[in-house]
Amino acid sequence: MLKEVALETWGSFHSNNRKPHDFDSFWLKGKEEVEALGLDYRLVEHELYSTVAEAFDLYFIGVNNACVHAQIVRPKNITKKMPVLFQFHGYHTNAGDWGDKIANAAEGILTVALNVRGQGGPSQDTTVTKGGTLKGHIIRGVEDGPEQLLFRQAYLDIYQLTRIVTNMDQTDLNNMYAYGASQGGALALICGHFEPRIKKIFTLYPFLSIFREAYRLDVENSAYEELAYWFRFRDPQHKNEQVFFETLDYIDIQYFVPSIKSDVIWGIGLEDRICHPKLQMGVYNAIKSTKEMLFYPEYAHEYIPEFSDIMRKQMFLDLNTK
Repeated sequence: MLKEVALETWGSFHSNNRKPHDFDSFWLKGKEEVEALGLDYRLVEHELYSTVAEAFDLYFIGVNNACVHAQIVRPKNITKKMPVLFQFHGYHTNAGDWGDKIANAAEGILTVALNVRGQGGPSQDTTVTKGGTLKGHIIRGVEDGPEQLLFRQAYLDIYQLTRIVTNMDQTDLNNMYAYGASQGGALALICGHFEPRIKKIFTLYPFLSIFREAYRLDVENSAYEELAYWFRFRDPQHKNEQVFFETLDYIDIQYFVPSIKSDVIWGIGLEDRICHPKLQMGVYNAIKSTKEMLFYPEYAHEYIPEFSDIMRKQMFLDLNTK
């Protein structure tokens, strides 16, 4: 019943399309900037207490000359090309414990976990901005135009990371996956946009979407509270409201997902008010590839039971069914 009510209330929601006219050329220019950096990276062995897995710190120099870090956990004694899981973390946090990735290595899967620049891991944030530097990464750089948005640089880190990993000799290009929750869910979708060979994307209640509507939906009690903070302290009369949202349109995931070729498995908690179901359904409705939404009526922006088991089952069947 709750699922039906949610679908009736929000299921047909499509935001007003405000995709910037130069969106595609803007991101093409960003990709060219990454490609000019080449494929250089550094692997440093990381101590991991396991009989089945080994680990490495991966470092590369990204746009704006930032040193970006990712965890690599892979099987020991590699004898064949490995499936890859690109894993992305939630807002403010980091790639998590290394040991969490050992189970994948035991199944022969290489896990690549990016640390988003300037958040809880070691990746650098080299943004120089005249605007506020307090409160959040959505608004970081917004007063200097879309080229200076921190999430522009973070998205391009994903493109650079996929280029590095897909050029490793051990990567099975026919079996690549992406996973994340909240911010990580959004970044998993961005990964699928930049790397069309991703087979499946597993995303939980993704963030970073439909910012105007997010601002209207009890913004100060959501993951988008920094939007209200910016207006309150940087533009209290909303004189620059139009240009503010037009700048954020360049990082709105609703404009990336129509290009995704991957299958998308999407988990949504109908009590979520951190990343509101209305926003999620607006993005989901823009996906054109094969997709499935899994509903959890009593759950909010929290641990969702069964989703990781569903992901493991899907990957297992892909990799072990002939």
